Amino acid sequence: MIHRHFKLFKPYGYISQFKYDLKRKKKLLGELFDFPEGTMAIGRLDEDSEGLLLLTTDGKVSQQIRSRKVEKEYYAQVDGLITETALKLLQNGVEIGVEGIKYMTKPCKSFQLTETPQLPKRAKKIRDERHGPTSWVSITVTEGKFRQVRKMTAAVGFPTLRLVRVRIHDITIDGLDAGDVSPIDYNL
Repeated sequence: MIHRHFKLFKPYGYISQFKYDLKRKKKLLGELFDFPEGTMAIGRLDEDSEGLLLLTTDGKVSQQIRSRKVEKEYYAQVDGLITETALKLLQNGVEIGVEGIKYMTKPCKSFQLTETPQLPKRAKKIRDERHGPTSWVSITVTEGKFRQVRKMTAAVGFPTLRLVRVRIHDITIDGLDAGDVSPIDYNL
């Protein structure tokens, strides 16, 4: 069997699924592209998050990318002007809650972005500067606990307002607009 792989810029408001059986209507990945039978999302981005989502028809590739060997980089717009102290805390690992249990995140890379990243306009507006300043931070993790990056920034006093995954390993969202899908060759 020849497997296929895709990269997608998941827009705000979509869930990382092809089927949703509960009564509340959700926007699904299959609405964005005619994916081949058996395509699965590799990992997830929650409904409020945006950015790079990889999809594949090969379960082994999915398992490999979700492993702790693969970096995932996020840009987070946070409430307030992030401090060096907060960045150091993120880098060293912070305590968050995962399914009601305290969890210490693994050390990660984090730094403040000096310029606002050039990203597609979001479907739902982020509050404006009248409500206080915001800043952007890059956070690169090798793990993926439920809403981990959001919980990490909140744990250091800077809640996330917008979260965009920009890179998985060496695959980026460069050249994609919200909702765009592109076939890729996969070689990790």
